[in-house]
Amino acid sequence: MSQNSCLVQKLSHYVPLNPRSRDNITRLERDERDYGKGTEIHREGQRNANLYVVKHGWLYSYTDMKDGRRQIVEIHHPGDIVGFSDIAFDTCTTVLRAAEDVRLCPFPKKDLDDVFRDAPQLAALLFALAVRNQVILIDFLQAIGRMSARERIAYLLLDLMARLRITNKSMKTVFRLPLNQTEISDVLGLTNVYVSRSFMALQKDGLIRRDNGTVEVLEEEKLVQLCDFVDRHSRVDTSWFPAG
Repeated sequence: MSQNSCLVQKLSHYVPLNPRSRDNITRLERDERDYGKGTEIHREGQRNANLYVVKHGWLYSYTDMKDGRRQIVEIHHPGDIVGFSDIAFDTCTTVLRAAEDVRLCPFPKKDLDDVFRDAPQLAALLFALAVRNQVILIDFLQAIGRMSARERIAYLLLDLMARLRITNKSMKTVFRLPLNQTEISDVLGLTNVYVSRSFMALQKDGLIRRDNGTVEVLEEEKLVQLCDFVDRHSRVDTSWFPAG
């Protein structure tokens, strides 16, 4: 499976994977399961037994607040491994839901012992990406805390585009956005009205174009300046990794 694996494509962006790393990825992807749009793959408080490699489609993790609102805390794309944020716990801390039809490769957490024992290069890379994601989360929390609705939308679009470019080298400035307005609201802590108005303002200013579930970024540099976006996705420091 690894020759067509989005996970291999993503990880190979950062470092050439040796045969041992590729073999371990193949084992992680040995089981494939399809889930329909809207399916809850696991719920908050459920036994945390598996991690998931995303093969196809978008998902998101969210938590329900006491007042009935929902906060989406992470969006998942092909090439992601879902579950690292919960790996230290025996129960899931969020709900995992499919934003569209998806294909996942579930694998037991215990399978990671093979990675840490037999594939130190892969283990180092997964560790580095997991730690990097904490910095990305801090960036995102800062953006939500200090930015206007228009700036938050710009930040989200740039972040999604930077992530998607890792596994899609031919992608330039057009990408699918299979999240509805309510889901985007729950990511950014905005109302549907503010999300709608902000998209319209960005379009009116000639910065983006939306058409039938896709977004085209027309003025990337202006969007970057608008929200002070820093791309944390395109590279990681691999100088400390074990020798291949």
